[in-house]
Amino acid sequence: MRGLRERLAPYAQLVRQVREALRLGVLKPGDRLPAVRDVVVSCTVNANTVLKAYRELEHVGLVEARQGSGTFVTGSLGAVEPHDMARLRTGLSRWVGEARQAGLEDEDVKALVTAVLAEEPAAAHRGQWHGAEA
Repeated sequence: MRGLRERLAPYAQLVRQVREALRLGVLKPGDRLPAVRDVVVSCTVNANTVLKAYRELEHVGLVEARQGSGTFVTGSLGAVEPHDMARLRTGLSRWVGEARQAGLEDEDVKALVTAVLAEEPAAAHRGQWHGAEA
C-alpha cells in the first residue's frame, strides 16, 4: 500500500486505497488483503488503524475476515470492462502529460479534475462550466 502522507485520517486512506484498487481491477473478489502486520510495517501505522480500515471495508461488504486465514475481497466496485479501463487510463495518462507540459503541478491537475467532476452532468456534456449560461 502507498505511503500515508495525505490529509485524510490514515484508516480512511487505507480504505480509499483498497476501494481504488477494486475500481481499477487491481484487487478482485477472492484476493487476500495484506496481513495487518505487513501494512503496519510498510505504512508505519498502528495496527488498530489497519483493523479499523478492514472493519469498515467489511461493514460495507467489500471484504470478509476469515479467522486464521486473513481478510479477503468479497465485493467489487465499478462495472467497467478491463479493456475500457485500460483505454481510458491511457487517454488520461496522455492528458496528464499534456497538463504537466503546460506547467500544471499535481495539485493543479487534482483541482482541475475535482472541478470537472463537480460540474453538473448536463453542463459537462455541453462542454460548459458549472453555472455558465448557454
